[in-house]
Amino acid sequence: MRPLVELVGAGYAYEDGPAVLSGVDFGIAEGRALVLLGRNGSGKTTLMRLLSGGLKPGPGALHLDGRAVAHDRAGLTRLRTAVQLVVQDPDDQLFAASVEQDVSFGPMNLGLPVAEVRERVDSALAALDITALRDRPTHLLSYGQRKRAAIAGAVAMAPRVLILDEPTAGLDPDGQERLLEVLAGLRASGTTVVMATHDVDLAVRWADDAAVLTPSGIRVGPAQELLSDPALLAGAGLRQAWSPAVTALLRAHGLLAAGLPGPRTPEALSDWR
Repeated sequence: MRPLVELVGAGYAYEDGPAVLSGVDFGIAEGRALVLLGRNGSGKTTLMRLLSGGLKPGPGALHLDGRAVAHDRAGLTRLRTAVQLVVQDPDDQLFAASVEQDVSFGPMNLGLPVAEVRERVDSALAALDITALRDRPTHLLSYGQRKRAAIAGAVAMAPRVLILDEPTAGLDPDGQERLLEVLAGLRASGTTVVMATHDVDLAVRWADDAAVLTPSGIRVGPAQELLSDPALLAGAGLRQAWSPAVTALLRAHGLLAAGLPGPRTPEALSDWR
């Protein structure tokens, strides 16, 4: 299946610096939950900005639905109606006086009819469970509320792909669970979700596929398989995930038959017993 969004032979170097990424062939498959992992400085942010059009590849190209994306007004408008990036710090994204004004900004800039803008805003607020906050000044929101408001602004653009940079960072456990429920709802409605994170346990639990950025390049594959490789994780500066380690221990002691899935969370281990 052809990727929905794809970098082909792409590279990027910041001014007066070495190449951050080089010769990257990387695509996002529609309908799959994809997680990006790598140590600080591995190029995750650069990769996300290339995929969302915030940066233009030096060598190489970005394709959407198999067609090269032109980095002009028309080309970027086409891309941003399909791909949206939400940055890690919501304060870098929120700027309007109220939640509703902020969420409506993108659809209004597309020149959509007022009725459609209102419908998109209503749907995005409902999807993020912040309808009650629509008139709230953004500076009076809690950190978790600001995170969800920033995501709602991207969701209101009705993207096919939503890319999130460390969406659970700074959230307490309850806030993380609520956000994961929101992402599950977005996926169920047809949005392909990509998440960058340092949390390997979250990646194993949440993702279908994983892309691990290492000094030798990007390794892509099924999340359960890829994130069970201690050597790969060590090379990427990541700790071993809880689930594969416990699964291997259970099998070594004859407590879990080969081929059966192991527990993905401590709670699941308790239920499994």
